[in-house]
Amino acid sequence: MTDKRDSARRTQFSDLVEIMARLRGPDGCPWDREQDHRSLRRCLLEEAYEVLETIDRGDPAALRDELGDLLLQVIFHAQLAAEAGEFDVWDVVQALHDKLVSRHPHVFGDKQIETAKGVVDEWERGKREARGRTAAEQMAAAPLALPALARAQVLLRQAGRAGRSGSVHEARSALEAALEAAAEAAPNSRLAEEALGQVLFAAVDLACLQDLDAEAALREHLQRFVAEFSGGQG
Repeated sequence: MTDKRDSARRTQFSDLVEIMARLRGPDGCPWDREQDHRSLRRCLLEEAYEVLETIDRGDPAALRDELGDLLLQVIFHAQLAAEAGEFDVWDVVQALHDKLVSRHPHVFGDKQIETAKGVVDEWERGKREARGRTAAEQMAAAPLALPALARAQVLLRQAGRAGRSGSVHEARSALEAALEAAAEAAPNSRLAEEALGQVLFAAVDLACLQDLDAEAALREHLQRFVAEFSGGQG
């Protein structure tokens, strides 16, 4: 039997979709009616980062609200697509449903996968097969809009799944060599810029080899830096 509360929430989601359609309608909101996929890119990125911030703060109430704002972006983009006759939010839900089932054969099928790494490998294999891409093509398709640090993590992890080998010792040696090259390069030169890129890449490689999130580690350090700097100015 369906729980009444669950039924009410399903109705609320449908109402939310209808509200978005009304906002885009002739008698809706002038701002909403002017938007398109490209104009909403900044909003989508900002909402995603605000979700990350609430996670870092460990603030469940704020996380709930920010996830709602992020969900709004999904519904908004789906509404734009529906108006263009491409797809609607229910197609998005169906595609996600099908993806979750197909990418988890160890849950919804007979395949045996015992480790989290195995699950990730299966997910990436399924993604490549669904898109008809090789591992190299999957790497090339890593979103350019990602922050460079986050994109480096994606590329390195994909390369690792595709057979790239490496060790913490090798990554540390590469980082030391890159730091030395950066120190020897002439200031403000092209060589200095390239050496800095090698330093940052080697640092991310070291993080990936230790199963660390370089992006999260830097965000946390920046928070400490701001707190320490503000305290020193007080």
